[in-house]
Amino acid sequence: MDIRDAIYQRRAVRAYSDEAVDETTLRELIDAAVQAPSAMNSQSWTFCIVRDRSMLADIATRAREFMLANTPAGLLSHHANTVLHGAGFDIFYGAPALVLICSTTDHPWAVENCALAAENLMLAAHAAGLGTCWIGFAQAWLRSPEGKAFLHLPPSVHPVAPIVVGHPATTTAAVPRRPAEVRWVGQAPRESAAAG
Repeated sequence: MDIRDAIYQRRAVRAYSDEAVDETTLRELIDAAVQAPSAMNSQSWTFCIVRDRSMLADIATRAREFMLANTPAGLLSHHANTVLHGAGFDIFYGAPALVLICSTTDHPWAVENCALAAENLMLAAHAAGLGTCWIGFAQAWLRSPEGKAFLHLPPSVHPVAPIVVGHPATTTAAVPRRPAEVRWVGQAPRESAAAG
């Protein structure tokens, strides 16, 4: 798939089939992720993969309950509050795999490094016919001492980007993008000369 097509066609997928994602494919996605740039080429990331359905369900329940219990009143949008209180809502949307991208340092660019790796992973997944979604609802619990202990992550590892991966159950419609607001500052010398 052309990179432009991957960028313009990739969408967050929130409905997955029961089909598993094999280890080889997940390793290929990780290989794409680690091609991302990182601050001073630190490559300070590690990847935790969960494919066990009962563990995924347990994480989803704990993360949902944690978010509801620990988010101050009024900070959740009306939509997020309604969704999280919905009976049977699965924050992982039935996806068969969770790839948790973590930083191995707590330096100032840890989140940026992992986010760049996440975008590579999501584009590679789309090119392979898979769907992905960054699950913001899971972040707080996964970063908590309880969440890290559940996944056997050492204190030096900091969860950043929980990405679910799976085979889309349906086609996700394109969401229109607003035109970019661009602020040009100064003029390039050639443009000035051409204008004069």
